[in-house]
Amino acid sequence: MSRAGRSLRPARERRPVLTVLAVAAYLIMLGPALFVVAVAFTSGSTITFPPEGFSLRWFGAAASYRPFLDGLGTSALVATAATVIALAVGIPATLAVHRGRLPGRAVVQNLFLSPIVLPELVLGLALYQQLMVGLGVTASGVLLIGHTILLLPYAVRVTGASLALADPALEEAARGLGAGPVTTFFRVTLPVLRPGIAAAAVLGFVTSFNNVPLSLLLQGPGTETLPVAMLQYVQTSYDPVVAAVSVVLLLAAVVVAVVAERLVGFNKIFGGIGS
Repeated sequence: MSRAGRSLRPARERRPVLTVLAVAAYLIMLGPALFVVAVAFTSGSTITFPPEGFSLRWFGAAASYRPFLDGLGTSALVATAATVIALAVGIPATLAVHRGRLPGRAVVQNLFLSPIVLPELVLGLALYQQLMVGLGVTASGVLLIGHTILLLPYAVRVTGASLALADPALEEAARGLGAGPVTTFFRVTLPVLRPGIAAAAVLGFVTSFNNVPLSLLLQGPGTETLPVAMLQYVQTSYDPVVAAVSVVLLLAAVVVAVVAERLVGFNKIFGGIGS
């Protein structure tokens, strides 16, 4: 066979080792999720694989378990509020760092990004000692503060990536045509930031909703989140109820991903984050 013919072979035929490694990586990543999905539909009374028959009874059991329902409401409320507050703080900070004449911009940016490298257990313990014990702030308030601090790096970094890819000449042209700062922000800057805001909102909400360390340290009466409720449930029970809840959360994540792709597009959302 000629050299040209060999070059037309698919990459998987010319690089069998890479193909095997890719398949192994997919199995490692997707294997646990597929295991959980299979267990959630079992008709048996314990977590076994392969599952014993097919049944939906564990989904009904999960829907009727009160701590899961209360935890779902708490997680959704905290994640939504923390995401909104983090964006409300992070967007002005991003504009100040990238567009303003802020002294010590690198220091300010690193300060906003520091929660992403700080261990969550350390952050949670510090908030617990200083706010709950020292100042007597309620558990719900400290939980919201902790989740907001945790999401600030996503708000600043992701929206900053969108702003860094934008042409500053657009804003200068708007101001040159007589638009004020407020009009320029809503007519020019905000549309440019929209993909980054969407990305930060999705990443922030998912991060807050699935968080365990902070939620476990800062929980109080009536502030138990769904991941904490699931963790406490598996400590005393060995039935597939938690697997059924996990399948529902996995399906919700897929729906969010599809909606984000339809409304904004993953290329626009995540394309500039690594820049």
